[in-house]
Amino acid sequence: MTAKKTTPKKRPRILVTGAAGALAQQVINRLRDECDLVAVDFREQVYLGDDIPSYCIDFNKRVFEDLFRRYEFDGVIHLGRIQSSQLTPMRRYNANVLGTQKLLDLSHKYGISRVVVLSTYHVYGAMAYNPALIDEEAPLKSAGLTMDLVDSVELENLANIYLWRYPDLNITVLRPCNIVGPGVRNTISLLLASERAPVLMGFSPMMQFIHIDDMADAIVLAYGKKTRGVFNVAPDDWVAYQRALSMCGCSRIPVPSIPPAVTSAILRTLKLKSFPSYLMNFFKYPVVIDGRSFAREFNFKPRRPLKEIFRYYRENKRPV
Repeated sequence: MTAKKTTPKKRPRILVTGAAGALAQQVINRLRDECDLVAVDFREQVYLGDDIPSYCIDFNKRVFEDLFRRYEFDGVIHLGRIQSSQLTPMRRYNANVLGTQKLLDLSHKYGISRVVVLSTYHVYGAMAYNPALIDEEAPLKSAGLTMDLVDSVELENLANIYLWRYPDLNITVLRPCNIVGPGVRNTISLLLASERAPVLMGFSPMMQFIHIDDMADAIVLAYGKKTRGVFNVAPDDWVAYQRALSMCGCSRIPVPSIPPAVTSAILRTLKLKSFPSYLMNFFKYPVVIDGRSFAREFNFKPRRPLKEIFRYYRENKRPV
């Protein structure tokens, strides 16, 4: 008898967007041994090794569709959301909303069977009457509070429309709390890493932080299980903002919270660019999200405690 030949199992081929970001690179490093990856970024091309093709492409350009034809992707991990502090509002809208729509249209057209979309907890909005724990059913109020977060809410709305219209895409939307750690350059990370940081007088809202390593693990777990829906991603502990600054070794600079124009003028005078006015309410009112649904569904538990996160920033100060 002749032995049966075994066909080697086909490695899944995944498109990862936002490849220039530290989080996307962490995800890529976790998947590269088991998957064939293609990296894309709207802003710049990055070298990720000879085994990973990398492109700098505007999602709205015709050449982006060529990647879907050439590589025949099995899945998409969309981490390419442009932060509100980056680019002009129009370019950011084109990238976040129109670019995401193009990405989802192509995913449907070419038979993609798994899509993970990274959102942000900022879509809930910061208000004095927010509940103690905000679950995934809560309304997205940011669009009504500041124009700078409209594109983030619209990106989510798009993902939700496609989630229900095209169930074959198996879309999972992740809303993480503050992502922090080595390589992260968002607003809160810049503040924790600074020698001095502003605080609004009379306010110290509760905040949640998730280490970039844990967030990368969460994305990989989410991709590996075809559970459709929207999930908060956050640890089950939180800390007051001013306490977090103290544990990171930051000197606090009290500034008045009203009127907003005075606050913005003071921050400009102090050259504290890492405290954008559109996020002002997030430093006044708590936005504590409930991550228990994701933890149960994907068997997720963060490994990096707050004390480890804050120790990193305490030992790695840089001027901002």
